[in-house]
Amino acid sequence: MILWHLGGTVALVRYVFRDPNMDLRLLLVGALLPDLIDKPLGRVLHVGGYNSGQLWGHTLLFSASLMVLILVATKRGSGRRRTWFPLAIGAMFHLVLDAMWARSETFLWPVLGSDFSKAPAGDLDDAFISGLTNPVVAAGEVIGLVYLIWLWRRAGLGDREARRSFVHTGRIAVPTGPMTDTVDDRGPRSC
Repeated sequence: MILWHLGGTVALVRYVFRDPNMDLRLLLVGALLPDLIDKPLGRVLHVGGYNSGQLWGHTLLFSASLMVLILVATKRGSGRRRTWFPLAIGAMFHLVLDAMWARSETFLWPVLGSDFSKAPAGDLDDAFISGLTNPVVAAGEVIGLVYLIWLWRRAGLGDREARRSFVHTGRIAVPTGPMTDTVDDRGPRSC
């Protein structure tokens, strides 16, 4: 569920944090990070008994450790922390959108033991077929796509200069709160 994670994460984070200065580039990477780690590992480790697409990257320990690493490696209020923190936020929201609390063996690993919940590792073909045949997956993908199209149009990313600005800054000129017509101007906040 790629579009579900991208669109859902951006929508939720923009609503919850309401920070127009957040760098969305690393947020988007973070939104896919658990799958980028676990899907290939699940395929490789199938020989060792793990046939799951939700392994270490889908644990609370991974996302929390990523946050702590960023906090320890950067100074409070620094531009570096502000730049890198969306990566950890995206990874955490991935867990929310996957409802990982329902797979407690994985979510709370290693507290409940060394085993992971069973979730097929799959591949791109499996994901595509699941998106066409599973109504929940298809609905999530459509919701994510609709939001991303709305955001693309609202941010004017059809314009070359707007895209160039996004690529260089990770920011878009779209209000962050619900039903507002102005960009939040409270300025940068420290993490």
